[in-house]
Amino acid sequence: QVQLVESGGGLVQAEDSLSLSCAASGGTFSDYRMGWFRQAPGKEREFLAGISRDGVRTKYGDSVKGRFTISRDNAKSTAYLQMNSLNSEDTAVYYCAASTNLGIAEVVESYLYWGQGTQVTVSS
Repeated sequence: QVQLVESGGGLVQAEDSLSLSCAASGGTFSDYRMGWFRQAPGKEREFLAGISRDGVRTKYGDSVKGRFTISRDNAKSTAYLQMNSLNSEDTAVYYCAASTNLGIAEVVESYLYWGQGTQVTVSS
């Protein structure tokens, strides 16, 4: 079983940047495609970005395309989400997740393991 721990969240100003990390343990990190999601109060969990096992292929949700970048370092068993040009609508709890799905999945149900989440708050 894989354990995932997110870090890097916090309070930032609009237009600021923030980088999130997701440290994995308990499994072979390179076996999993990784994804980042977020959930704001009263809203469904939203797919943000996904990355293939080798880090070559990525996929992004429309709301973050061009602003967020997903990456991974398999040697460090860590996935990252670089977030630029943040605005108040980016305020949410951010989660990383691991999937064995064939291809980069965009739906919550395709991810087997989840972190506990990290809060990102953007002040306008």
